[in-house]
Amino acid sequence: MNSFFSKVTLFLVAAVLVISSIGLSPASAATPFKDVSANNAQITYLYEKNLISGISTTQFGPDYSVTREQAATMIGRALKLNGTKRTTKFPDVSPSSYSSGYIQSAVEKGFISGYPDGSFKPTQPMTRGEMAHMISRAFNFTQTSAVFFKDIKVDNDPTSLYSATNKLATAGITAGTGGGYYTPDKTLIRQEFAMFLARALEPKFRVLFQNATIDKLYSTTDNLNVRSGPSTSYKVLGQIHTNNEVQVYGYSGNWAYGKSGSLTGYFSLSYLAKATTKPSRVMVIDAGHGGSDPGAVANGLREKDVNLDVSLRVERMLKAKGINVLMVRRTDVFYSLDYRAAYGVKNGADAFVSIHANAYTPGTSGSETFYSASVANDSKQLATFIQNRLYKAMEHNNRGVKEYDYRVLAANPLPAALVELGFLTNTEDAAKLATWTYKERAASAVAEGIEDYYEWKER
Repeated sequence: MNSFFSKVTLFLVAAVLVISSIGLSPASAATPFKDVSANNAQITYLYEKNLISGISTTQFGPDYSVTREQAATMIGRALKLNGTKRTTKFPDVSPSSYSSGYIQSAVEKGFISGYPDGSFKPTQPMTRGEMAHMISRAFNFTQTSAVFFKDIKVDNDPTSLYSATNKLATAGITAGTGGGYYTPDKTLIRQEFAMFLARALEPKFRVLFQNATIDKLYSTTDNLNVRSGPSTSYKVLGQIHTNNEVQVYGYSGNWAYGKSGSLTGYFSLSYLAKATTKPSRVMVIDAGHGGSDPGAVANGLREKDVNLDVSLRVERMLKAKGINVLMVRRTDVFYSLDYRAAYGVKNGADAFVSIHANAYTPGTSGSETFYSASVANDSKQLATFIQNRLYKAMEHNNRGVKEYDYRVLAANPLPAALVELGFLTNTEDAAKLATWTYKERAASAVAEGIEDYYEWKER
């Protein structure tokens, strides 16, 4: 009996040695992280190359944020840069810091430049937008294509965020966060960083980027040219005809990029419209304040500037929906409240929306939309449709729909609403209203709320 067990033991030991010798040891096939799926090939790949470690021996911490110095260090290790601790060009990076060598090497390689004030802010969490800049430069991605994210403005400047995200999407490093968004202001988390870095290093992990359909428009003319770029100087790829549908992926100036039938390219917006375009849909957009009246001023923002910026975005979006728009002001000028209230009736409009930003105590935040009950019309419905979309898009407190006799409402015979996007006196609200992303979201919510109103009205 003892002899039998000895033989079995010797067999098992030999088997383990054979398995180990051919590289099939279980330890090399996975990470020790209990909070990471066993089939997460990207994290396993980086772990086995000693490019990442966990927040503990058994936890990776996929939802933890990544600081700027951590990102610089991990990219530096991946590129085998000199990580010797030393003095950097940044006064806020200590020469004794674990990251100093990699940060200075990244400066020398040209993919880190820091902030305008000369700082690097090493312990500040990195955003997805900042990572796009760093990864695209570090790995020298240069190829671009017709890439559109809903929350990133098209900008042909090679140093722009659009350029950086375009290069990453073209290279297969990112497909965005879903629904056509990239979410550049979101704090980067360790799970996302691992995907960025693994895809940059190993082509087999890369993804195919596909623009999401954000609109459906229809040609209003025969023989509409489809071009390879957003101007008449680009090559004609083919033509579409009256009522042909265009699935729109993005906009570049007065051009839509999308697909119609077998043709994919750029279409002039001058000859596209929504299928449900109705001449009776004429909306007044009033950018509150202006000129000598700045409105609220706080946290580095002037209300009149925010109001005009968002209003112009609303105009663009409403026109894309086939809604006619009358703008009370398109520049930094002042008009009286009575002029604004009468503007729509004088010009044949059928509804009115005034756009504002709020001010109160620093702790007060959120969006709210007002109507006047002193005018017998559908103002409350208009205000409700807008508010129901706005607070969700802005991701903040819903202060609701309220009755108040503001002059532009009470003196206005049209269905009218006054929108308060957020509080400039609140640091979080102001920070959002300072970004391209949230101003675009606010404008989209207002435009969609207006479209909801018209569809309700026409039932």
